[in-house]
Amino acid sequence: MKIAIGCDPNAAELKNEIAEYVKSLGHEVDDLGSEDPIYAHVAIEVAEAVVDGLYDRGILMCGTGIGMMLAANKVYGAYAANVSDLYCAERACLSNNCNIITLGSKVVDKELAKKLVYTYLSNQYVYNERSGPKVDAIVEYEAGHSHRR
Repeated sequence: MKIAIGCDPNAAELKNEIAEYVKSLGHEVDDLGSEDPIYAHVAIEVAEAVVDGLYDRGILMCGTGIGMMLAANKVYGAYAANVSDLYCAERACLSNNCNIITLGSKVVDKELAKKLVYTYLSNQYVYNERSGPKVDAIVEYEAGHSHRR
């Protein structure tokens, strides 16, 4: 897979570690930045690149992962989940078809972050009777309400 990765300056060390780890798993990684203290800028850049199909998935990091998640989810077609445990990393893909995960550098250590990323990247969403209608409802709402500000 081709992965876009980015962070704010607080998470640069974790981002570098995760980028190398993802490469070691055989994925292509492009670093879209870590210099901008306004995390929304890099979150939006990564989300737009994923939605545009330039990347298969995205990984974003800041102190908690929450700000990156909120900013990425403002991009039409971006579905970002903040993950801090293995079950959520798995379900972000399998149940929710998330194309981006976010991590908190102050919340998860490097080893847990690697496990979260591995779990997320190792799974593939398959439409099914249980999760499919739930994901459809989110996508349908977004499509019908994207004009609101």
